[in-house]
Amino acid sequence: MSTAAAPVAPVSPLRAGTVLADLIPASRARDIALVVGGAALTGLAAQLAVPVPGSPVPVSGQTFAALLVGTALGARRGFLSLGLYAVAGMAGLPWFAEASSGWAMPSFGYILGMLLAATVVGGLARRGGDRSVLRTAGTMVLGSAIIYAVGVPYLALATGMTLGQAVAAGLVPFLIGDALKAALAMGALPTAWKLVGRKG
Repeated sequence: MSTAAAPVAPVSPLRAGTVLADLIPASRARDIALVVGGAALTGLAAQLAVPVPGSPVPVSGQTFAALLVGTALGARRGFLSLGLYAVAGMAGLPWFAEASSGWAMPSFGYILGMLLAATVVGGLARRGGDRSVLRTAGTMVLGSAIIYAVGVPYLALATGMTLGQAVAAGLVPFLIGDALKAALAMGALPTAWKLVGRKG
């Protein structure tokens, strides 16, 4: 008596626990390329920088890129990607904001914050934190808050500012830009998942 093998149901790209990067066929080469590519994207975005009068921290695209990298790649790859970005910049690669490098700068705390934030938002993305507009908004707000929670106290310690002065110089001038970045992510990420769902 022969038994037919049970048919294997196709796996939906929208299943729980999936991030956008998981839609690319799995391989070690894929993961390496994603980690390096995420670091490079963050470095390129960091060059879109505008000095802020009275602040040693410029407005740049690196925070937005770091959050997107973490969300798209997931916690582990996001951590590795931003870790590579940080280590390479500390070693002298001039791809921090305004083509800077090293660790002896007042804004280095924001880079450490980005490393942590990419990990957290990557974990949230695996739980559906980038599937809808409201969830994406919450994910981006939390990620930004983590960056400031590390960056602002570091700025105060590095410059001798009071915490209030550091907030005024290293947080307040960036709130409008962060709101615009969050709005962009709120449109882009859920739209990407909708497109994937239609193709799946």
